[in-house]
Amino acid sequence: MADVSIRKVFKRYDSVEAVRGIDLEIKDHEFVVLVGPSGCGKSTTLRMIAGLEEITAGEIAIDDIVVNDVPPKDRDIAMVFQNYALYPHMTVAENMSFGLRLKRFPKPEIKARVDEAARILDITELLDRKPKALSGGQRQRVAMGRAIVRHPKVFLFDEPLSNLDAKLRVQMRTEIKRVHQKVKTTTVYVTHDQVEAMTLADRVVVMNHGVIEQVGPPNELYHAPLTKFVAGFIGSPAMNFIPCKLEDAGDGLRVRLTGDYAFPVPQARVARYRPHLASPNLLFGVRPEHVAESRPHAEPGIHPFEVGLDVTEPMGMETLVYFKVNGAEVCGRVSPTAGAADNARMRLAIDMNNMHLIDDATGMVL
Repeated sequence: MADVSIRKVFKRYDSVEAVRGIDLEIKDHEFVVLVGPSGCGKSTTLRMIAGLEEITAGEIAIDDIVVNDVPPKDRDIAMVFQNYALYPHMTVAENMSFGLRLKRFPKPEIKARVDEAARILDITELLDRKPKALSGGQRQRVAMGRAIVRHPKVFLFDEPLSNLDAKLRVQMRTEIKRVHQKVKTTTVYVTHDQVEAMTLADRVVVMNHGVIEQVGPPNELYHAPLTKFVAGFIGSPAMNFIPCKLEDAGDGLRVRLTGDYAFPVPQARVARYRPHLASPNLLFGVRPEHVAESRPHAEPGIHPFEVGLDVTEPMGMETLVYFKVNGAEVCGRVSPTAGAADNARMRLAIDMNNMHLIDDATGMVL
């Protein structure tokens, strides 16, 4: 078990800077997920931790030992790949024990480790099968088992669920979380799927264009994003962004979206937002769940308005409604019994207690 420290790490490919001076401290036993769009540098970062990519500048330490020049086999890490990488001619037990046999572990210890990992992953009955006789999810468990038997200091997962169908991905997310609760090994997990990141991580690291935008627990990133990118990337459907202006309203402030729509800023935020009254590039951010059907007795900070819907998407437990405000498409979430219909008018309510104000020029949440 070990901490992982990434200090001022750069990775350049000729003139392309894939990772640009990132700093990250991962604690012992922690499950950290690196998430971001394709090309953001997350897989490159993972491969540098593993030793599969050389570092251009900076240093990486595992258990307080700098490993920049340590070959992958000596870093005491185990990696689970997207494509499983199982040997087709070996049984499950042989695949799981291969690394231990290479290191000439005693046969009784190898058997004990394989049996324990198989028990944790619930694949005991599969030990004599070969990979061709396994489903995708079973192969993924075998790949995890091969990592677990080594008792490494750090687990590295490189988009391990991207080859699975939607239902199996949900099941395997649960399996991975359950295994981490039992094994408690420091884990670094890479994915482009923000739902995976939110459900698995102790802390999420959001990357964009080779830099870290924000690090924090899933709920913190969801409810208190620091940048427009994080606000828009975390959450599905994504946060709505509407061009707006701040206006004086006596002792308070108003957010004006259009000539028809202006909503009072919660009093607790007035002092924070007042210095930005003259800012020309403001965006109003609100998540779809904070745009819902209007109710007779609204709580403080929730304000009704009427709008013409463009499209509705019934989802069973909820209905997504889409409409335009000030040229921006807005998504709301309403009850399936609220009567939403395509091309109909509907009375909605916006929860200003959960609004965000963003400076579009800098991309920062104010």
